[in-house]
Amino acid sequence: MIFARTSLVPRRCGAATLAAVLALAALGALPAAAQTSTGGGPKPTAAPAWIARSNDHAQVMLQALSKYVPEFAGQFGVEGVDDQISDLKPKIAERSRKSLVDARSELQKRAAAEKDALVKQDLDIMIQAASDFIADADAQQKYLLPYFNVAETTFFGVRALLDEQVDASRRPAVVTRLKRYAGLETGYEPFSKLAMDRTRERLANRELLGPVKAEVEKNLVTCQKYVDGIGQLCQKFQIAGYEAPYAALKQQFAAYDDFVRKEIMPRAREDFRQPPELYTLALRQSGIDMPVDELQSRAKTSFAEIRTQMQVLAPTVAKQKGYTVTDYRAVIAELKKDQLTGDAILTHYQGRIKDLEAIIRRERIVTLPAREMRMRIASEAEAAATPAPNMHPPRMIGNTGEMGEFVLPLRNQGAGGKEMQLDDFTFAADSWTLTAHEGRPGHELQFAANIEHGVSLARTLFAMNSTNVEGWALYAEAEMLPYEPADGQLCALQNRLLRAARAFLDPGLQTGTVTKEEAYRILREDVCLSEGMANQEVERYTFRAPGQAPSYFCGYSRLLEIRTDAERLLGHDFDRMAFNDFILSQGMLPPKVLSKAVFEDFVPAQKAVAARKTGH
Repeated sequence: MIFARTSLVPRRCGAATLAAVLALAALGALPAAAQTSTGGGPKPTAAPAWIARSNDHAQVMLQALSKYVPEFAGQFGVEGVDDQISDLKPKIAERSRKSLVDARSELQKRAAAEKDALVKQDLDIMIQAASDFIADADAQQKYLLPYFNVAETTFFGVRALLDEQVDASRRPAVVTRLKRYAGLETGYEPFSKLAMDRTRERLANRELLGPVKAEVEKNLVTCQKYVDGIGQLCQKFQIAGYEAPYAALKQQFAAYDDFVRKEIMPRAREDFRQPPELYTLALRQSGIDMPVDELQSRAKTSFAEIRTQMQVLAPTVAKQKGYTVTDYRAVIAELKKDQLTGDAILTHYQGRIKDLEAIIRRERIVTLPAREMRMRIASEAEAAATPAPNMHPPRMIGNTGEMGEFVLPLRNQGAGGKEMQLDDFTFAADSWTLTAHEGRPGHELQFAANIEHGVSLARTLFAMNSTNVEGWALYAEAEMLPYEPADGQLCALQNRLLRAARAFLDPGLQTGTVTKEEAYRILREDVCLSEGMANQEVERYTFRAPGQAPSYFCGYSRLLEIRTDAERLLGHDFDRMAFNDFILSQGMLPPKVLSKAVFEDFVPAQKAVAARKTGH
C-alpha cells in the first residue's frame, strides 16, 4: 500500500499547496522518504536530453511546493530545506493557491513553445496536476472547516530527517525544525497556535462542514503516540539540544488537544459522507477513470467470482494441513492460528523475500536488481498513522542509493484507544502475497525501477496516483500466485477479494447505499479480516482517504486489459518479462497514457524483434 491522502498533512487544511502535498503524498511519500545515503540502493542511469529538459520544467512545481511545505518537499529530495517547516501563517490559502496558479501559467507558456513531443507530454502532465491540486483545494475551502492533526504533522516532519538512510550530517537540522514548530525562534509562532488561528478564523461560518467525529476522536487518542515517537527518534539518533523544544511542544500539543475538545468537537459530524464534488475529486485524484456505477458493478461481480474460487481451493488446503473444516472462512481461521511472534516475524519475511526472488528469476517474470530488499516493523507512531502494511519509498529526486522499505505494522488503535492486534499478516500463508505486493515484484521494485531507468520527474511524481501504483502491486500479486503453495494461493485470493470489496464498499458508504455495519460484516465475515484490520479499512473509506481504496481494483483491471490486448496482438511472440520490464520503465503513467506507450512502442518493437529472429 502507498496510502493515498495520508495525514502527513491534514486534508482539511484549506490551503492549495498543502492540498498539493497531500496529493503528492498519495503518490508515494509515505511516511518519510530518506534524503542522503551512503549508497547501496538503486542507481539512476544517465538521463537522455529530453528528460533533463523535462526535469528542468518540473522545478517550477517543486519550487511552489517547497516554499510552503518544505519538510514534505524534502521527502522527494528537494535540497536545502532540512530546517524549514510548513507555512500556516495568515492568508496561507490565498498565497499558496497563487503560487500554484502562477506555476501552472508558467508551465502553460512553456508547453506552448515546446517542440519535443515527450517533453510536451510531461508539461501537460504537470499542468493537469496543478489544475487538480487547485480544484481540490478550492473545493475544500468551499465545503470544509480547516482542521489539523498537528502532532502527527510534526512527527513526520521529524521523521523525515531522523532515518537510517539520512546522512548523519543532516540530522542536527531537526533541532531547528523542532524550535520552529514550537515557536522558539524569532519570526515563528507555535505551529499549534497557527493551526488554531486558521481554524478559528473560519469557525463562525456554520455552512462549513466540521471534521468527521470518528476522525477527531481517533486523533485525540493517537496524539500521545506521536509525542512519544518524536522523543524516541531524537534519543535513538542522539540528537543534542532537542529537549527544550520537545518539552515546549508537548505542552503545546496538550493545549491543542484541549482546543480540539472544546471548539472543534462541537462542530464534528457523525455523517462521514463527503460532499459529492469532493468525493468525485478524490476519485479523480486517485486516478480512477471508471464511472462509479461501472466500478461497483465490476467489483461486485469479481467479488462473487473470487469467493467461489476460494471455496474451490479451500478443501485442498484443508486436506494438506489436516483440517477437518473445508469452508474457506474456517480454513483461513485455522491458518491464522499459526502466528509468528517477536523476532520470528522479520526473520520469516526476510526468508519469504528470498523465496519470491527465486521464483521471479526461475520463471522470468521481471528483471531483478542484485541488491537485497529492506524490510522493518513499524514503530508505534508509524502504525498509528498507517495501520496497514506499506512501502516507504526511496528518495525520488537526486537519489544517491536510498532504498525503499517494506514496513509492517502489528497493531491498530480503535475507539477509545483500544489496542487491536492485527493477525492478518503474521502467519506464513499470507506472507507470500503481502511480500509480492509491498516488496518484489511489487512496490519496492516499482519505485526502484523509476530511479534506475531515469524516468522524468513528471512521470515519477506528477503523473503518479494510487491507481497507477496500486494497480501494479496487485498485478504483481497475480503474477506470483500460480507458483505459490495452495495456502499461499488461498491468501492471495483473499487479498484480491478485499480489493474487490473496497471498490464497492468505499463508494457505497460515501453515497449512502452501504452502511458501516454492512461494511464491517463483509470485511470480517466474508473477507476474513481481524477486527483491527476491518476497523482501519472502514476508517479509510470514511475519513482517512475516501476515494482511494477502489484504486487497487481499477488499476489492476486496466493493466490486465492492456496486457490482454498486447498478448492478442503479439500471439506467440509475447514475452512476459519484456512486457513487465517495459511497464516498469514507463514510470507511473495513467492507464490511458500507458496503453498508448504499449501499443505504439512496445508492441512494434517486439514484432521487430520477432521478425529479426525469424529472418522476415
